[in-house]
Amino acid sequence: MPIHITIGDITLRTDHAIVNSAHPSLLAGSGLSGAIHAAAGGELEAACRQFGRLNSGDAVFTPSFNLPCRNVIHAVAPRWLGGDHGETEVLERCYRRVFELVAGHSIRSLAVPAIGIGIYRWPLVKAANIALRAAREHESDGLQITFVCYDEVVAAAYREAG
Repeated sequence: MPIHITIGDITLRTDHAIVNSAHPSLLAGSGLSGAIHAAAGGELEAACRQFGRLNSGDAVFTPSFNLPCRNVIHAVAPRWLGGDHGETEVLERCYRRVFELVAGHSIRSLAVPAIGIGIYRWPLVKAANIALRAAREHESDGLQITFVCYDEVVAAAYREAG
């Protein structure tokens, strides 16, 4: 299936799963994570607390609670420290873990944000290239992948990377 790139609010998606660009604590923060937690309700935070702290590059799966999607995959990106500290490999591992969870839970449609470009300060083009490379590895899995960008600048970077 083709990879789609759209501008929108990921909390409104009805996909089988959405990805949350999560803090290692998995608790609500600012930006996307806070919006997902607010829309899902308090049950999401309670579910996340059961996992404890995650390492960068890891991801976990929870129900969506009050969100219109079915599930949430919480993925923890590494902080961008200039590119000389293994950040690329860790972000690639983060995406691999997301797709492992997708396969393990029979997910057929997935909405993915621009993981790591907010407070973790990933360069947009670099993050988009890693994301699209990971998604292309799963295009033939019958999985509908949609990158949900919050504005045209981010969407343009993802279209160019695609």
